[in-house]
Amino acid sequence: MNYFVLLSLFATVIVGKSPRLKFVLREPSRFHFNRPENYISMYHQEGSDTLYVGGKAMIYMLTFTDRGVRDLQIPAVSDQTAIDTCKAEAASLELECDNFITVIQKVNDTFIVCGTNAGNPRCWMLVNDTVLTDVQGAGQISSASHISPRFPSHRAISLPADGSLYSAMSSVEGHSGSIRRTFGSQKLLKSENVWLLNPQFAGASIIPSSEKYKEEIYFFFSEFNKTARVDEEPYRARIGRICMVDEGGVKTLMADSWTTFLKARVMCGAGNTQQQYNNLKQAVVLTAQDKRAGVLYGLFSNAWGRTVICAYSIEDIDQAFSTSKLKGYSGQLTGTRPGTCLRKTPGAAENQNNVKTLGVMRYHPEIEDVIRPVGVAPLDLPSDDQITHTVADIVRAVNDEHYSVLYLGTEQGKILKVLHTNEDVFIISQYSLFHNEGPVLNMAIDSQKGHLYVATAMEVQRLPLADCGRYGDTCRECILSRDPYCGWDKSRRKCIAIPPAYNSSTGGIIQNLDHSNSSVCGEAAALKLRRTSPREVFVQSNTSVFLPCPVHSFHATYRWEKDNCIKNYPCIFSGDFCVLGPVVDTPLKEGVFRCMATEDGFKVEVISFRLVNDGRLLAASLAFTLGPSLLLAVATLWLH
Repeated sequence: MNYFVLLSLFATVIVGKSPRLKFVLREPSRFHFNRPENYISMYHQEGSDTLYVGGKAMIYMLTFTDRGVRDLQIPAVSDQTAIDTCKAEAASLELECDNFITVIQKVNDTFIVCGTNAGNPRCWMLVNDTVLTDVQGAGQISSASHISPRFPSHRAISLPADGSLYSAMSSVEGHSGSIRRTFGSQKLLKSENVWLLNPQFAGASIIPSSEKYKEEIYFFFSEFNKTARVDEEPYRARIGRICMVDEGGVKTLMADSWTTFLKARVMCGAGNTQQQYNNLKQAVVLTAQDKRAGVLYGLFSNAWGRTVICAYSIEDIDQAFSTSKLKGYSGQLTGTRPGTCLRKTPGAAENQNNVKTLGVMRYHPEIEDVIRPVGVAPLDLPSDDQITHTVADIVRAVNDEHYSVLYLGTEQGKILKVLHTNEDVFIISQYSLFHNEGPVLNMAIDSQKGHLYVATAMEVQRLPLADCGRYGDTCRECILSRDPYCGWDKSRRKCIAIPPAYNSSTGGIIQNLDHSNSSVCGEAAALKLRRTSPREVFVQSNTSVFLPCPVHSFHATYRWEKDNCIKNYPCIFSGDFCVLGPVVDTPLKEGVFRCMATEDGFKVEVISFRLVNDGRLLAASLAFTLGPSLLLAVATLWLH
């Protein structure tokens, strides 16, 4: 027997693109920092349960299990003299005068760790996961200032590739910014100052090729637009490209510089309209290992701070770099095209890199073609979610097709799990993870073991990529999730993670990822309306009653019915509830009220209440004392 009254006013939720499901997770696999870590770097190796997190004068080595997290903290402090000098010279950045770990990378078997070192960057090797020592032996290294920024608020990118470390340093304090090969056995190279105009780097990625010598690295950045009008943003987004086999120019020209560098402008917006997003904040690339195919996802912002995601075809980008005219160059290109990746031929550098080709490349590194997004416009995502970080995964579904899944971290510390197909964007779910709400600062994804690592300034948490058990215990609920990691096992009658070696020709797992359609389930056509047992609610005659219906799928339509009548009662969304309250033409009198959810053409009963008038009056002082917020909370707890 339960008594409750809801005395609250509810606001209507603005209808728009929304996650289908919302989950609140309190997983045991989480680690809490002892103090806020406002600047975080990460390193994670595929298939490992260990995550390395760089913070303020500390490296956290976190080993995750299903029961919790073991941590080992490795100090990495600056000496007090360096800190005092920093504070004296950089008063405006006094809070950043410490050793913030900005780079943790593994090159072959060498762990490279670099930090700001109170404004005087320094690099170490991490030995046996316990000791920081000076870099030595395993190859050459350029200055630490080419790898780590002086202060943690400055942007720098590092990427290990084929036994070398590549670094991109953003422009700051009059320094022009650069792209370099900074560590390894290959020749250490750099970009020319005239190629980059105050760049702010957003990411880097290896672009594989079936022919090893054609492998490239793309660098993503925004740079200053010196021709911008007064009403334009002073940024332009760019992709820069180099060949990994590049060994520099000839003795007389560009001997220590890239000879394959090209860059292109990247547009993100609705066609040629003024609504453009020119500031590239982050970029991730998904590619297949056996061909030059894949997709680039760029996180962009505009002058008002709104963030969007634009998607680009790697094949389109490759085509533009291979065929476009060079901006500002009207002469005839003869011989090898500037920027072409060539096989290394010992002793033949002078012949391959003739002075004319190098001269053209040095002064005309930009191509004319503009890189535009697939589908012309940004992805259709919720406009009220400020995205701070993103990672992506490519998943092989049961139909042997590959699908992109994006994980978007927000300013509020939530994670959006998004399916991107050739036809649309589908927001699978939203995760609320953290006790202390704050922006997502960094993420790492492990496709091999099926984990996502998420960090804020206060904590780090791991969650599964295949969270299939949360979708429900019916085929219809499993299929409507449209999660590439999950499928309905017909023999076990269960929503399960797709096994790594699944064979679609012999297996009994079904999915439908391209559309929200559960007809593949078969039994859905004969779905019988499930009835719930009404919960009795005794109501005093002078009170208004509000009935809450918990929302499971936010893509369903919710209505209330009374006593099996044809007439429907609309409800108002309040948080995660669809609430029925009294209005002029629909007073809530005695009877049975049923909350119905309709999705994919099928109607399901979620909850029901039987209202009973006990004939008594509720004391006005009691109603005033309890108040609407407390009464709503009591009802919510009662439903759970």
